[in-house]
Amino acid sequence: MSFELTDDDDLDVTGPSRTLPRSERERWQAEYVRRLATTDFAVIAASVGLAQLIRFGGPVAPPLAWPMPYEVGYTVVSVLLALTWLAFLAACNTRSPQVVGSGAEEYRRLVSATLRLFGALAIMSLILQIEFARGYLAIALPLGLFGLMSSRLLWRLHTRQRRSVGEYRTSVLVVGCAEAAQAMAAAFSRDPASGYRVVGVCLPDGGTDTTEYAIRASGKSFSVVGDDRSVLDAVRRSGADTVAVTATDHLGPVELRRMAWDLDPLGVELIVAPGVVDIAGTRLTNRQVAGMPMQHIAKPQYDRAKSTGKAVFDVCFAGGVLLAILPALLAIAILVKLTSPGPVFYRSERIGRGGKPFQMIKFRSMYFDADRQVAALIESHGGNPVFFKMKDDPRITPIGKIIRKFSLDELPQFLNVLRGEMSVVGPRPQVQREVDTYDGDMRRRLLVKPGVTGLWQVSGRSNLSLEDSVRLDLSYVENWSMILDLLLIAKTIGAVARGEGAY
Repeated sequence: MSFELTDDDDLDVTGPSRTLPRSERERWQAEYVRRLATTDFAVIAASVGLAQLIRFGGPVAPPLAWPMPYEVGYTVVSVLLALTWLAFLAACNTRSPQVVGSGAEEYRRLVSATLRLFGALAIMSLILQIEFARGYLAIALPLGLFGLMSSRLLWRLHTRQRRSVGEYRTSVLVVGCAEAAQAMAAAFSRDPASGYRVVGVCLPDGGTDTTEYAIRASGKSFSVVGDDRSVLDAVRRSGADTVAVTATDHLGPVELRRMAWDLDPLGVELIVAPGVVDIAGTRLTNRQVAGMPMQHIAKPQYDRAKSTGKAVFDVCFAGGVLLAILPALLAIAILVKLTSPGPVFYRSERIGRGGKPFQMIKFRSMYFDADRQVAALIESHGGNPVFFKMKDDPRITPIGKIIRKFSLDELPQFLNVLRGEMSVVGPRPQVQREVDTYDGDMRRRLLVKPGVTGLWQVSGRSNLSLEDSVRLDLSYVENWSMILDLLLIAKTIGAVARGEGAY
């Protein structure tokens, strides 16, 4: 009996050669990983070398203290330590293309690999009765870890610069139903620093060869290049090197597995998205159940965002800031008073946690009768009271333009923090006319105190659309953590210094 393979049955069971990149994405990722490996080697070699130099005063050092009859110098120890450290970095996949360049996972793996190495050294010294010089290890560990994390940060900055000129990009084909594909395309567009560029969309009722149409998301248009059952053809037409699949009725487990096999010879990566957005990584847990990968999403963090720990941090931070900037506050107050008639401070009613109103304090940046003109200005700009902002507001004083550009007018809000009405980090404080328009989702902003800064402050400030402002506020409320607060405070300093998006 003989069998004849048709074109459809002809499978290369050996798989394609892995020696050469098969796509542009694989090419630049391989180059990036090689550079990381070189930098890691240099950092670790320098760290252990400096540790030996500082601890023993030069390359000549006493031998390792251990019960063996022969001597081992610390130069040999340094070489072995560096090689073992590099091996631990490789074993923990610290240079995996899926984690390098963005997110916290890369740094987490660096810390994990380094701590595992020194944990193994501690166990080995206990079992084999080896006495390492404590000062030597105490210098090598923090110095090497700091160097590794700093070098990765520098490479990220380099990557961001390359991406700003169109390089180091990942071309993505989004596959899913219209609503889910639109949400995914919008998510990719909102984060250009991640390097993902949507080059096409496949929908269940995708376009034909004679009819083309597009979907819109985040103000951009994305071409529909096929349906969700002709992904391979769409990949070839669009030039995508990554396929991102989200919710769709036509692709089940069997179809996704076959798609992964079909895309592999082309060097095209497959990403399966769970169909949720604005969920922090700290709330996600990956699990394998009966051979199926699953993602557990922890409950929203509303209660934690109202914790005593956050309140104590707010009071301590606000008090420290006010003491540190007291001379600047006095200088701004004098400028405001001398440049236009009226009080130094402006008190505006805002809505706090639970819908409770309070008087928010700011340096006055507008003329004294500015509030009387609000209704007329809203009417002349479409009559929408929600999130009303004007780029060239005639009510702003000359000194007001300067202090608003760098958010100096908001510094007195730390007094509201001390009074317990606001938090250092939180949703944007809203006025009553905006709260009156809230639907059920938007009212979740009122579950926590409004903040002096927040996601909105570091993501565009006044340039944000109403939709993006609400999305960021809700994301903060649902995903709060102390680490997130500290990161936002650090990013706020940069955003304010640049003066972008404030008017």
